[in-house]
Amino acid sequence: MSFQEVQASFVAHIKDPDNAAKPSDVEERRMKVYRELFFNNIEGFIASAFPVLKSLYSHCEWHSLVRQFFAQHTCKSPYFLEISQEFLRYLEYTYQPSESDPAFMYELAHYEWVELNVSILERNPNDCVRDEGIEESDPLYLSSVTQCVQYNFPVHQIQADFQPTEPEGGPYGFVVYRDHEEETKFIALNPMTSLLLASVEQNPGVSILQLSAQIAQQIPGFSAEQLSAGALQTLQQFTALGIVVDKKNNSALLRA
Repeated sequence: MSFQEVQASFVAHIKDPDNAAKPSDVEERRMKVYRELFFNNIEGFIASAFPVLKSLYSHCEWHSLVRQFFAQHTCKSPYFLEISQEFLRYLEYTYQPSESDPAFMYELAHYEWVELNVSILERNPNDCVRDEGIEESDPLYLSSVTQCVQYNFPVHQIQADFQPTEPEGGPYGFVVYRDHEEETKFIALNPMTSLLLASVEQNPGVSILQLSAQIAQQIPGFSAEQLSAGALQTLQQFTALGIVVDKKNNSALLRA
């Protein structure tokens, strides 16, 4: 066997020892050390990123899930911090849920992952805190260390003794952000506030006046003026938290 073939055989066995034989010239004792080292590292990163999801499985079930990920998924990133995102991709695109998996499996995993993701996002130096608050005509931006998310299941309430089998009472919206002390925080949102922040996220530089006109077309029964007054009060609060920001040279950004 060539060196490359030995390497491929070595890696295949470490990832899936039940279905790939070990290289014939490597003793079992040494291979066991490698198998356990690699798997335990991967399992440790995933367990730390998805503690609630892990708590819903028995030890054997959890290790089986991680083993399937390790054996079947080809990671696109070499960075340890991105293993959790690779696991999320695996659940979304490759994994075939069994009857024992909860219906909210992917949504819960995403909810847990987004906390880690926001905690490591690089803060854009163009983000500017609005100490003076905002006016209806000001361009609005979400902080670069903020994400808006929405789920069908109440993922923030799920635990071992609360595992809904069907979506109920949703959708459930959240804004996840890093505050002025760089702590990652979650805020649960009502549907209107979720729509407001999602609109700012999707339309960087939009003003409250523009937002209100857009939303008035989607929600009958409210005038743009009514929506504008409520949006101003709500977005002032998010501005104080550093979720809604200004941008340096925003006129240049708007022209880009």
